[in-house]
Amino acid sequence: MATRPGGTTHVASTDPASLSTCTISIERRGGRGEAGARALERQLANMPGVHDAEVSFRTGSVRVSYDERITGEETIRQAVHDRNVSLKSDPETETDEVSSRSELRLEAVFVGLTLVGMVTGLATGWLDGPPLLMWAAYGVAYVLGGWYGLKGAIQTLRHRAVDIDLLMIVAALGALSIGAPFEGAMLLFLFSLSNTLQHYAIGRSRRAIKSLVEMRPDEAQILRDGEEVTVPIEEVAVGDVFVVRPGDKIPLDGVVASGEGTVDQASLTGESVPVPKEPGDEVFGGTINESGSLEIEVTRQAHESAISRLIHMVERAQSEKAPTQRLIDRLEQPYVLGVFAITIAAIAIPVGLGSEFTATFYRAMTLMVAASPCAVIISTPAAVLSAIASGGRQGVLFKGGEHVETAARIDAVAFDKTGTLTQGDTQLTDVFVRDGTGDESLTEDKLLSIAAAVQARSEHHLARATVRAAKTRSLDVAHAGGFQSVAGKGVKADVDGRPIHIGNRSYFQTVLGDAAIDGLEGGLDRLETLEAEGKTSVLVARESGGGVSILGWLAFTDTVRPDAAEMVDDLRDLGVEHIVMLTGDNERVAQRIADEVGIDEVQAELLPEEKVATIEALVGRHEYVAMVGDGVNDAPALATATLGIAMGGAGTDVALDTADVVLMGDDLSKIPYVLGLGRRTRRTLTINLAIAFGAIALMVSAILLRGIPLPLAVVGHEGSTVIVSLNGLRLLGFRG
Repeated sequence: MATRPGGTTHVASTDPASLSTCTISIERRGGRGEAGARALERQLANMPGVHDAEVSFRTGSVRVSYDERITGEETIRQAVHDRNVSLKSDPETETDEVSSRSELRLEAVFVGLTLVGMVTGLATGWLDGPPLLMWAAYGVAYVLGGWYGLKGAIQTLRHRAVDIDLLMIVAALGALSIGAPFEGAMLLFLFSLSNTLQHYAIGRSRRAIKSLVEMRPDEAQILRDGEEVTVPIEEVAVGDVFVVRPGDKIPLDGVVASGEGTVDQASLTGESVPVPKEPGDEVFGGTINESGSLEIEVTRQAHESAISRLIHMVERAQSEKAPTQRLIDRLEQPYVLGVFAITIAAIAIPVGLGSEFTATFYRAMTLMVAASPCAVIISTPAAVLSAIASGGRQGVLFKGGEHVETAARIDAVAFDKTGTLTQGDTQLTDVFVRDGTGDESLTEDKLLSIAAAVQARSEHHLARATVRAAKTRSLDVAHAGGFQSVAGKGVKADVDGRPIHIGNRSYFQTVLGDAAIDGLEGGLDRLETLEAEGKTSVLVARESGGGVSILGWLAFTDTVRPDAAEMVDDLRDLGVEHIVMLTGDNERVAQRIADEVGIDEVQAELLPEEKVATIEALVGRHEYVAMVGDGVNDAPALATATLGIAMGGAGTDVALDTADVVLMGDDLSKIPYVLGLGRRTRRTLTINLAIAFGAIALMVSAILLRGIPLPLAVVGHEGSTVIVSLNGLRLLGFRG
């Protein structure tokens, strides 16, 4: 067995191809620490076939990676249930949400009654009231104030671990045992109050994502036999057509079949400006049709929609602990045991030396409260969960807390050119027929028709532009057979029984390097001229009679996104030191775009594997490198970078699977937002940890040097916990 950096255990010899991951929803428990969760992690990790496990009672989730050849999800679910953990429906139902809110309200009521009991007991004692009333009031304060803490401590003890809840209960009972019931009641009141605020903070970050699903209608107006029929969205099938009118919310993902209008996609992609839609354009459930009546053909069922996937993946991301949180959770158990040991020593040593027991015990209880790491433990999840939720509301999906922390450290960014820095709407601008081809019937339209026949089999952006241009001219495009593609260079196919080659300079110099090519020199000169004008160009050639002849060339342009230069400036303002553009395009076109945008370095004419090598070299120079691409062609480079950022993920499954961060829309301003949110989260974590450790150090020093009353230690301890919780919650309002 071996141990991951995050602290969980895994089987070293597992074949990655056989690994699967399941996420199980469990009861969310009160209390501060995650020692019980850590114990459950260890128990699950020792199961046969389990690679690693992450458990959080705070967020109510269990994530397990396992070898599907050895075990399965049902076996793991049963193992969790057998360890006294209640399973919940997945995804969480509305009933579960109502139950969670009711539980929070009950906690708040308990806090209020604890305060009443504490104040009543204190006032009765001061006024020499009936002792029965005083002890009854304190009894209410102790029972209700310690209810959830005791419940959490017992649940943790069942997993053979101890946590902060137990520390607080022991300290309160210790104060009571030496005749200081008010101090114990105050501890339990502030402990339960800060616990309730903590649960509210975490619940609010979860509800920020849950609110997205409420934006999707429950029903759709489906066209059946020319009439509109109201149908629940769960019963709508792929291929059905529904109608939306101005002001309607779009219920499901689909493609516009007829009609034109504008759609507000801010809820999903974060785009502030409504997007024009016409037949053939994709639309997403949960967005709002602002103008025009649209008939939309369904492309995904409700549970597969972009907004459903966003919600699911954000909730999964919130279940993945950030590195700082994993470290703190791992240290919680030994730290708590250490506090118990120090407390016992603080009683035993002075009493053994002749000190009075009551004063010594009181001081030890004060030390126990002051040294408890409640604020330390909540400081990270309060910030990271809020950051993930804030990103989700802006159309930015972090696939785990680890990636939020990584974004804070990025100092170099690499961009793919096409579809990232440019709009990806490549247009064919020029079609040239070479003089001297010997084919008098060859016209520009015929050359374009031949090229479109070959390119119809390719997914390259230049191929799509070629086919689109042929359709615009209403050309007859023949069927091509024997299609072959050479990545980053060109394609070949048979049209009317004759091989046709379309490619860049590298294709003709390498793939066809041994062939005699008529007109190649003139063709390459023409490519150079077009590239100097900022146009991407390819040659079209035909094999005939044992030789190859250049038929002509095609030229394309792609528009630079208008906000690209501003985005680059924003990255520099955030402290990014080096910005690189990676492209398979020729160097002249790439350099022209780089100069326009303000890029530091251009790596042009790269094959996919060369992009990976370039990213590896960048990581070697800068260590923390982000790669921004479309998530399809750039998948290997996205996986190689320290942080992979995929754009346009609302309609792209590959983007959701490949990258660490997914931008649901195509808004370049979200890239500085990602790094800015990461940096703000890091600053928040630093402040939170400084407050938490600073409060502990200050109070412990004061207790050892001068002595402070227990109520002051309680206020300092619980006050720091509340402050870091609220400070983390501020990230929900981050706008960049």
